[in-house]
Amino acid sequence: MVEIKSALNHQLQFLPSTCFLNFQRSSTRVARGPGSLVVSAQSPGSDGRPPDFCSQILKSDAKPGFPKTIKTNDPDVLRAARHSAESFNNCSNDAFLFRESRVSRALVQIVKGLKFMLDMDIGRTTCKKTGHANLDDCSFQTNHTLQWTLSCYSEVWVVPWLQTTEVSLLHCH
Repeated sequence: MVEIKSALNHQLQFLPSTCFLNFQRSSTRVARGPGSLVVSAQSPGSDGRPPDFCSQILKSDAKPGFPKTIKTNDPDVLRAARHSAESFNNCSNDAFLFRESRVSRALVQIVKGLKFMLDMDIGRTTCKKTGHANLDDCSFQTNHTLQWTLSCYSEVWVVPWLQTTEVSLLHCH
């Protein structure tokens, strides 16, 4: 066991065999200059026992490598959705271009870059493929016989430092 007396006269005990620290006062924060020990503590639980630091970390929402929900209107999500629509256009035999109409769910995972996982809809536009139009200038079909919306799941891998974007998975129905 290591005991440290802080400048605030708090006594901290570090028990090497456990993942928590034991302390006498309700809240402690000790910080010194470069190369020194930094300690942060929380109040004991209602049962008087110190908090289990390891289980607090494991219960956290942010886990390395785990997908995390991101807002569907995030600019990076919208760029990933656009890449998905462009990939669909490159693979489709349709005479018209499709573009993203709605992103209903978005997740991001950090894996040698950013992997976006999107549930989205794409819709047929009035722009023909032969025109090589900018998708921003293409409106959705209003003619009922030509309207077509597809629901898609897409995974887009973005590596910003290499300036690459790859649609690794695209399923539309």
